[in-house]
Amino acid sequence: MKRILLASALGLAATGAHAQNVTLYGIIDTGIEYLNHANANGDSVWRMPSNTGGIMPSRWGLRGTEDLGNGMKAIFNLESGFGVDTGTSGQGGRLFGRAAWVGLSGNWGTLTLGRQYNMTFYTLLDSDVMGPAVFGLGSLDNYIPNTRSDNAIGYRGTFSGLTVGATYSFGRDASAAGGPAATNCAGEVPGDRKACRQVTAMLKYDLGPGGIAAGYDQMRGGPGAAGGLTSSDTSDTRTLLNGYYRFGSLKIGGGWMGRTTRAATRSESDLYYLGASYALSSAWTIDGQVARLKNKTTDGRSTLATVRATYSLSKRTAVYGLVGYIDNNKNANLSVSGGQALAGLPNGLNQTGVMLGMRHSF
Repeated sequence: MKRILLASALGLAATGAHAQNVTLYGIIDTGIEYLNHANANGDSVWRMPSNTGGIMPSRWGLRGTEDLGNGMKAIFNLESGFGVDTGTSGQGGRLFGRAAWVGLSGNWGTLTLGRQYNMTFYTLLDSDVMGPAVFGLGSLDNYIPNTRSDNAIGYRGTFSGLTVGATYSFGRDASAAGGPAATNCAGEVPGDRKACRQVTAMLKYDLGPGGIAAGYDQMRGGPGAAGGLTSSDTSDTRTLLNGYYRFGSLKIGGGWMGRTTRAATRSESDLYYLGASYALSSAWTIDGQVARLKNKTTDGRSTLATVRATYSLSKRTAVYGLVGYIDNNKNANLSVSGGQALAGLPNGLNQTGVMLGMRHSF
């Protein structure tokens, strides 16, 4: 990361020694992915994933703070996601699709305004050892790597190990580009305050080597929104409960997420996951995770197993390899990569993915 210290003479004269600290940072993560059973003929494919890396999605950003005195700071974050394969913007083509917010922080916590991570992201942060990797939980629920809200007010504070947080969005997703990161629900509709509203909340307790967390996330629909949520009377609700624990170099994390969608048809599902990460040395890390999604409405069941090995060449550069396998029952049809249905292929088909890649941070 590159830090730039800014202090204007006028600001120094008017307010005392108030300086602004701005950090430029980023991650570039990409590789070569292999998938079998990639079309109706059963052919395989070699490709570069667009917006998902083997460890972290690629991004660049600016974050900054200004000391306002008495323990209070002004803060901001602008973060842009992009696909290394083509250089295009992610998150539905937004310039700052990963974050665009400003706020205040102090001993009482942090208050933010703008496009930001919601509490589902923070609830999952410590228990999901694979994170937003290409064969991670996003392959079972593609909302998980896209837990952000437009037009949102957010608060988060930690007090003696207990973290509380909430976000309220007046219009959860203003982009109409399609996909899980752009669902065309801009909200802010006169006469319908529920349209495209999103509310998330979290309670998290960390003590020593472990912690537990609970979360709630409800998205309301609106005119023209994707996913069948075409009116404010429709909703998509997730409830989360998870935890993690560290035993020296070993970390274990797991949890449950229940989902209920009330749209043209009602559906319910449960997602369970358990993973572990072990640092073999200062350079080598091994991660593994098993997850199972059960749709209680259709009796569709998908089980995903992933193993990743990472070798750090330096503090900022690493190479890695992943193997993922998804087993779909006769009523399920998910891809191991990206959480989309296997287009044109029958239910019950299994799929294997392999990826070799590199991550560099700055």
